[in-house]
Amino acid sequence: MINKLKFKNFVLIIGLGFMLTACSQKSDRVQEYDKPALYWYNEMLNQISTGYLEEADDVYTSLESEHRNSPLIPTALLILANAHIDNEEYQLANFYLDEYIKRFALSKNIDYVRYLKIKANFLGFSNELRDQQLIEDTIKEIEEYKNLFSNSKYMPLVNTMNARLYMAKASLDKEIADLYKRIDKPKAAKYYEEKVKESWVDPKEIEPVEMPLYKYPFEKNIF
Repeated sequence: MINKLKFKNFVLIIGLGFMLTACSQKSDRVQEYDKPALYWYNEMLNQISTGYLEEADDVYTSLESEHRNSPLIPTALLILANAHIDNEEYQLANFYLDEYIKRFALSKNIDYVRYLKIKANFLGFSNELRDQQLIEDTIKEIEEYKNLFSNSKYMPLVNTMNARLYMAKASLDKEIADLYKRIDKPKAAKYYEEKVKESWVDPKEIEPVEMPLYKYPFEKNIF
C-alpha cells in the first residue's frame, strides 16, 4: 500500500514538473518578439513534433504578425492544417486552409489545399443525421472542385468521398421517409423517397450507419 502511494506521488510530481516546464516555456515565448521568420518557423515545428499544437498556433501567430509576407507562411499554414487534421481538430484545420485559400488562391498547389478542405469536412462528420448542412455544403464544394481541377491527381480520392457523401445523404433521406411512414404522412414520405432515388441509384445498396448502442435512443428518432 505504501509503495503504491509513493508511486502515485512520484507520478504526480513528474506530471507537475512537465506542466510547470511547459508553462515556463510558454511564458518565455510570450516575452519573445522581433525574431527572424525562420526562428518562429522552427519553433512552430518543434511544438508540433512534441504534440503541443496550441503552442504551435501561438508561435504561428508571432510568425504571421512579424513576417506577414514571409515565404514561410504558406508552408506553415499547410503544416498546421495537416497537424490539426491528424489530431481530429477539423475546424481549426479549416481555419488555416481558409486562410491559405484567401491569401494564396493562385498557388500552383491550390488543388491540394482545396482537397484538404474537403477531406477535413469529410472526416469531421460525427453523424450524418446531425450534419445535414455540412453534407450539402461539401457536396457542392466537391462539384466546384471537379469543375476547377478535373485533372488533379487527388480526383480519385475526391470521387470516393463524393460517393460516400451521397450515400450518407440518401441514408438520411431514407430515415426521414421512414419516419413519415410511421406517423402516417404518405405524401411527405413519398417526397423523401424520391430524394433517395436522386441521391443514389439503388436504395437497396444504401448501408445503414453503424451506431453505438449508447447513442441509439438519442439519434435514431432525431427527426
